[in-house]
Amino acid sequence: MLDPTSVAAISAVLGAVGSGMANEAGKWAWESTGGVVRRIVGREVPAPVAPQERDDVARMVYEQIRTNPQLAASWSAFASRVHGGPNPARSAQSHLPASIRFFTDRKEAMRQLQREATRRADGRPRLALVHGPDGMGSSALAVHFGSRPTRLFPDGQIYADLGGGGAGSARDVGTVLRTLLRQLGVRDEEMPSATDRLGEFFRHCAADRKLLVVLDHAHSAAQVRPFLTSAPGVFTIVVARTPFPGLDAVRVPVGPLADKDAVRLLTDITGKSTVAAARATLPSLLARCGGSPYALRAAADRLCAPTLPPRQAAPDSDPVQGAAEDNYQLLTPESAKLYRLMALRSWPAFDAATAGRATGQDPAVTAELLDGLADRMLLERNRSGTDNGRYHYRPGVRAHAEATAIREDGIAACSAALTRTLLAYADLATSASHQALPESWRVPAPDEDRIGQRYEGRGAALDALLAELGNLVEAVRCAEESGDPDIAVRLIRSLWPLQLKAGHHEMLLPALRIGARLADVHLPGSLDAGALHAQLAHSLTELGRWEEAEAETLAAARAEESAAHKRGHASAVEFLGLLRLRQWRYQEAHECFDEAGVILNTMGAHDEGTADLPRAQALLERHRGRALRGLGQRGEARERLGTALRHFRASGDTYNTARTLTDLGETWLDEEDTEAALPLIDEAITTLDGQRAEYHLSHLRRMRERCVSP
Repeated sequence: MLDPTSVAAISAVLGAVGSGMANEAGKWAWESTGGVVRRIVGREVPAPVAPQERDDVARMVYEQIRTNPQLAASWSAFASRVHGGPNPARSAQSHLPASIRFFTDRKEAMRQLQREATRRADGRPRLALVHGPDGMGSSALAVHFGSRPTRLFPDGQIYADLGGGGAGSARDVGTVLRTLLRQLGVRDEEMPSATDRLGEFFRHCAADRKLLVVLDHAHSAAQVRPFLTSAPGVFTIVVARTPFPGLDAVRVPVGPLADKDAVRLLTDITGKSTVAAARATLPSLLARCGGSPYALRAAADRLCAPTLPPRQAAPDSDPVQGAAEDNYQLLTPESAKLYRLMALRSWPAFDAATAGRATGQDPAVTAELLDGLADRMLLERNRSGTDNGRYHYRPGVRAHAEATAIREDGIAACSAALTRTLLAYADLATSASHQALPESWRVPAPDEDRIGQRYEGRGAALDALLAELGNLVEAVRCAEESGDPDIAVRLIRSLWPLQLKAGHHEMLLPALRIGARLADVHLPGSLDAGALHAQLAHSLTELGRWEEAEAETLAAARAEESAAHKRGHASAVEFLGLLRLRQWRYQEAHECFDEAGVILNTMGAHDEGTADLPRAQALLERHRGRALRGLGQRGEARERLGTALRHFRASGDTYNTARTLTDLGETWLDEEDTEAALPLIDEAITTLDGQRAEYHLSHLRRMRERCVSP
């Protein structure tokens, strides 16, 4: 059994606490750990980031406690109470996309997958690389293999789309890892905040499970590597358009269907009599489809009702784009316009409301047109979670639609359609974000004539933002590339409620980095510049990228001071103090909070954010108390926390009331005064009742157990 006071055990505790900073309780534990380390070592110790730094801190602690039984007991008691929390649910569900009804041929490919999935475990990852051109059925093969009744994967089948055929469209590693972990039943609050720890955490969660993992639309070995595990019960299928080097995997090529299999697929779909009646045109149709299952499925209606003359396939023509062109010719003018203009960007999941704004069509009519385009296989339906009623393009089809738009509509009309789409997303985001967080000065209020939809409450408004998250990030990219910084800034400022309330920092990071670039290039000295740098700083802090976060925080403070924006300047300095708390630099944190307080005290009645001043000052008092606790000045810490608590109670701010009560309880437990801590903990538990703060409550219950245990 591992000695709890050994270097290895101390390092393990530091690592476990550091990995748990995704939720409020985890951040408390991390700050508490810094204070404990400081008391034991006798001086301030910078928070470790890398594993080697963690081991160095563990050795410092060990050197002090190995000869001091009192310190050793203190560390052991602390280590025992920072672990725990709600356990991840064990999922046995399938999260694969729906399989197709008629699956033809591919017997050898299925045998290859079966052999790799069932081979004897030898330490190598069970791994297959399924590859084939767009529309050839490589993704369908992987999904069909996983969807069959099997005893191989009793703990579930999980799926992630890695984002397409190139590094520019690839999804962030952290975002994909979180997607997979959610499918395993892990809640966001249980996941490490730092991206570099997520891979290790994913492998830990998968270690004793029998799982199928499908990674679709990969483009390189480097992109795939963070998701691989040598766990004996895990089989990973990677799907790509072309094989790539650097992946030690069984290669499973997916090529064109032979003519006999193509005819069999058409027969399965349309019936024997239809295929027999189309004997004269069948050879040209088969040639045009080039053995592509997608193209064959898209062409099936032409056999039933051939309204166009047969067309010959050009040499080396793309069967997916050929099928798209055939079906495009059957569209009404309204459907054709919608098909073309929504393809100008790769929107992850657009709906009828946005599509209607882009094309100038009524949303109710647009919904019917989108459904018709999906029926003709010119759009793909999104069927997961809240994505019902949303659509996206297959890559080859979008390429055809975009080229057709440029040819038929012209650059000016395409540019106007994109602008309308961007305005639609900007209006939606601005309105929803203001309704989700109406008291925040960081979220500009929309104009009265652009409020748009009214949501039932803050939660519904936040859900609307979450549903559009991928589209909003893509819209920011589009606005930057289109040379429209005003729309980009509106969109980015509207992301603040998502950062503050919903996380998803990896997904937001590309848009936030664009905001910082725009601030430096287009907006120096403006009121927006500091806010954009501060938003990026916040997410970088949450992701554990502290060096980058510090640079952005300082840039925010400079920009806000230059713009004479006192509320923003104080907030940026406060951000720096919060970063210092994470870094266990408590004295510097306290100085930052004092500096922020001085700035707030200079605000006049006409300064922006004055209405929020009492709450801002109370938050600073709470932060000062946290810093003083880390410094070991517990009496003064309790005074500051008590001042903050009185304000939050009086204002009805239950969220910050519970947080401050928890801080006060922690300071009394630092002195082993359970009698003083217990009523504070009980009040915090009562205050959080019904607020779905499970992880905060779990932390409070562990604190309470410490108070009442004999």
